[in-house]
Amino acid sequence: MTNSTIKLMQSNIKKYRIQKGLTQEKLSELCGISCDYLSEIERGKRTPSLKRFLLIAKALDILPQKFFEENNDG
Repeated sequence: MTNSTIKLMQSNIKKYRIQKGLTQEKLSELCGISCDYLSEIERGKRTPSLKRFLLIAKALDILPQKFFEENNDG
C-alpha cells in the first residue's frame, strides 16, 4: 500500500466513526483495542494490522473496501 492509500484509510476510519455517532472510546470497546491505539490510527501515527482493520470495519458495519474509496458517502 502506498502512503496516500494508508492515509485515506485512516481518515475514512475517523469519518465513518463520526458518521455512526461513535466516540473513539466506544469504537475501541467494540473492537477490543485501546482508545489510544485507535486515536493513533486516526491521526496517522499507526497503521492497524489486517486483523484489527477488519475488526474496525465490522464494528462500524462497513465493507472494508469502503475505507479505500476517496469520495464515499457511506
